[in-house]
Amino acid sequence: MEASAVLTREAARRQQGPATPQTGMQQGSERLPGRRRRRRPERRIKEDQEEEAVFREVVSFHSDPLPARYYDKDTSKPISFYLSSLEELLAWTPLMEDGFNVALEPLECRQPPLSSPRARTLLCHDMAGGYLEDRFIQGSEVQNSYSFYHWQYIDIFVYFSHHTVTIPPVGWTNAAHRHGVCILGTFITEWNNGGRLCEAFLAGDERSYQAVADQLVRIAQFFGFDGWLINIENSLSLAAVGNTPPFLRYLTTQLHQQVPGGLVLWYDSVVQSGQLKWQDELNEQNRIFFDSCDGFFTNYNWREEHLQRMLGQAGERLADVYVGVDVFARGNVVGGQFDTDKSLELIRKHGFSAALFAPGWVYECLEKSDFFQNQDKFWSLLERYLPTHSICSLPFVTSFCLGMGTRRVCYGKEQVVGPWYHPSAQEMQPFFGEHKLAEDGRGWVKTHCCLADSWHGGSSLLLRGVIPPEVGNVAVRLFSLQVPVPPKIFLSLVYKFEGTTNVRVALELTTEDASSCHIGSISVLNETGSRHSPRPLRVPPSKLARWAGRCGQQLSGGWIQRCYETNLHGCLLQDLFVNFSRPPGSQVEESFICRLGEIQVVDANSLLAPLPHVQNVTISQVCWLPPTSGSEGLPAQLGLSCTLHWSYLLRHVRGFRIHSWQTTGSSPSREPPGLEKPTFLGLAFVSQYRVVNLVVEATRPGQDGRVEFLVEPVPKEGFLVPQAEWGRAALIYSAPQ
Repeated sequence: MEASAVLTREAARRQQGPATPQTGMQQGSERLPGRRRRRRPERRIKEDQEEEAVFREVVSFHSDPLPARYYDKDTSKPISFYLSSLEELLAWTPLMEDGFNVALEPLECRQPPLSSPRARTLLCHDMAGGYLEDRFIQGSEVQNSYSFYHWQYIDIFVYFSHHTVTIPPVGWTNAAHRHGVCILGTFITEWNNGGRLCEAFLAGDERSYQAVADQLVRIAQFFGFDGWLINIENSLSLAAVGNTPPFLRYLTTQLHQQVPGGLVLWYDSVVQSGQLKWQDELNEQNRIFFDSCDGFFTNYNWREEHLQRMLGQAGERLADVYVGVDVFARGNVVGGQFDTDKSLELIRKHGFSAALFAPGWVYECLEKSDFFQNQDKFWSLLERYLPTHSICSLPFVTSFCLGMGTRRVCYGKEQVVGPWYHPSAQEMQPFFGEHKLAEDGRGWVKTHCCLADSWHGGSSLLLRGVIPPEVGNVAVRLFSLQVPVPPKIFLSLVYKFEGTTNVRVALELTTEDASSCHIGSISVLNETGSRHSPRPLRVPPSKLARWAGRCGQQLSGGWIQRCYETNLHGCLLQDLFVNFSRPPGSQVEESFICRLGEIQVVDANSLLAPLPHVQNVTISQVCWLPPTSGSEGLPAQLGLSCTLHWSYLLRHVRGFRIHSWQTTGSSPSREPPGLEKPTFLGLAFVSQYRVVNLVVEATRPGQDGRVEFLVEPVPKEGFLVPQAEWGRAALIYSAPQ
């Protein structure tokens, strides 16, 4: 996605002002190969302005139709999509619209790496046919959608549907990658149609199956996900089954070359004779497929004797055998539902990986109103069988947003009221559950999702706990890290207590080897010297005041920000804890309810580097809806849809916030800063955004209307960027003469 037009930091520093932007059509065609965009210069003229690009449009209610695959037919919002046939797969080439579905987040560095021999956990997400509200790339306004947030317990996420080529909706890819989780699409053939499809590409020569494999690799590479689950659930002819292992080997080899960390997994269905005959184990009848790819996903009707037999078949590749567990408990299975721990106990006893199929059962089959409680219960029952992984890069910033909410909040200030769902907006999620001080459970901390209040996004982290009289504090580990830290780090904690309390809260961290690690501005908490409590700053360092000018102050909505700056040398940051301590002199049991709104761990020096400005904002694919009558003398209104593109070095951002404001006439708004607030439109996680049915005032003949669009970058470090550094473009529109 980082095209040649995107600026580097050096280029941004050298440039004295915004470059002369290109037209929307040119920008779109430069970014992605494929169909050439048709230009209509008679309808769109760009004018040069000192600070922004200005496009001129004569209102017309006749526009080119949008490609149906990429836009929802009812709302015209961009959507994720699948491919339904071999012909569609072989014909796919990336167009401008495909850019909406490209993942912003690369697969985050993690420890241990996925390639380690440790047993893994795969989650196969199958819900009501797939492509539900998660298909809306820019989010939707719905309540009570499914959300997964126990990412630290899983290693691989498979998006499953019964369409031939299931491309994961980009929101899932962004969320998975942010947590260091690999994500796969699904290539499936079924029934008689599946048999004919397989004959078409597997029964011929190698060019046929290589063409299919090449397309699957191109799709994964372009959209930014990590590989494929291959699920052939129909009988194969001898010619087709003979070509299946070389197809898998070629696909796996090509994917490894083009997609770092890529995976190809095979589902237990067809045997080497070509029969559709589920084995519920790895054995001599299906081993040839296992030997040809990265892993084997067993069917679900196994018993412990199947696991015992597989030990000899898997050899040193125990972790590459993913034993299937149907959480719905359909058929003759071990465990499932809230007894899934019985399945995991046996699988881990023999050292295999686990493949949990459809854990969305807690959402689909149980009360929606109890979803969060049921999901937490489900994963807590499995916790002892689920090894976790650690993130190993900075900056580490999270507001605990689930990618959904009942309102949108931006750093304590309400932005939009109403339900929303946007999986790409989900931020790093912590360990959930209960931490107890002792067996009697007198001191404890429980962590929960909280949609009732938020500092940034749509949710926060709720911590409830009790400090018993005999101890001074309780602490809970929220995140596991393996980060070689820079010499100086800046940390921030945003929190608020519910009700009146004298309990104190502090951020704590652990380092792996205190003997070789020199730490300044920190208190050692235990004898081994590995756990530390940074001392809060009363005021931020002057050089960081632009980013953290409110340390120690009460913020909007009753939130409080506590900041820390720590000097380290030769240290490996290992864990983040939150500690709750009793007030001085207290000798009674102390209970508390605390919400965490944000945690930041940032290289302090990175905050000093200038960020590039958003450049080359363009407006294209303009579409108008006819006017509706205004009420009580108000002007009539039009519906405006258009596509925005811009240039930015994407590795510097968590995303973009898109805004608009309207002015009368063709002159730009020049209100003093702070007196005019733009209208928030939505979030983007690529450098393009589709504005859908924005209400603007209709104009009379001879009169101009003006809409300005603003693109606000959201840096990975998690701070607000001054409006002067946003990207801007304006659309001046007029009625036809």
